[in-house]
Amino acid sequence: MPGFKLSLGFTIFYLTLIVLIPLSAVFLKTFTMTWEAFWSAVTSERVMASYRLTFGASLIAAFLNVIFGGIVAWVLVRYRFPGKRLVDALVDLPFALPTAVAGITLTALYSSNGWLGQYIEGSLGIKVAFTPLGVVLALTFIGLPFVVRTVQPVLEDAERELEEAAASLGASSLQTFVKVVFPTILPSLMTGFALAFARATGEYGSVIFIAGNMPMVSEITPLFIITKLEQYDYTGATAIAVVMLIVSFIMLLTINLLQAWARGKSGK
Repeated sequence: MPGFKLSLGFTIFYLTLIVLIPLSAVFLKTFTMTWEAFWSAVTSERVMASYRLTFGASLIAAFLNVIFGGIVAWVLVRYRFPGKRLVDALVDLPFALPTAVAGITLTALYSSNGWLGQYIEGSLGIKVAFTPLGVVLALTFIGLPFVVRTVQPVLEDAERELEEAAASLGASSLQTFVKVVFPTILPSLMTGFALAFARATGEYGSVIFIAGNMPMVSEITPLFIITKLEQYDYTGATAIAVVMLIVSFIMLLTINLLQAWARGKSGK
């Protein structure tokens, strides 16, 4: 292919400059700590609580986005209805909206005296804002477009003839979806899950307002890193960042392997 060596060299140089060097700096800064200091920094009770909230809420939010984002993508591709273009544009709103604005808006809606929160808390007794539930809500909001925009083109390119053939052979709508449609969109669903999860683990702006940031309750790890930096504890901040990087990388690697396996099965 003409220009392959030049384009490959530019790609490696660009990725090194933008990704590898900053990540290497994080690890190099962490390596200045002793093992005891590192272990103490990343396993304190408060840090462990932030890990559980950040990764747990990110997994729940990504899972919810796979379900409801898949439904939204299906509706946008398979049905025609008034206001369809508006709904399609609204899907991209979390991309365009500043994260701080999203956080303030969600807090105003779901706080105890908010437009929705006063009814949810008053009628159902469920407090959303300033709880882990609020964190899940914010992460679900910012992750929805990743699933919809990943699944939507796959559904648009799907061969409708296969579904018609399955129906002509006596398959029900549920059987057609499970046996024909779902294997086709499964890799894209897993890709959307991975993107939504990766986005959620590092989210900061939309979460800090609705979380309440109570230690051991609703304090996310990115906020804890910012707190360490404000205290000029740079090695402690990079140590926690390294743990987040490793866990996120393992999760994404696992999802990519599962995605490759799903593609292999669907190819057969």
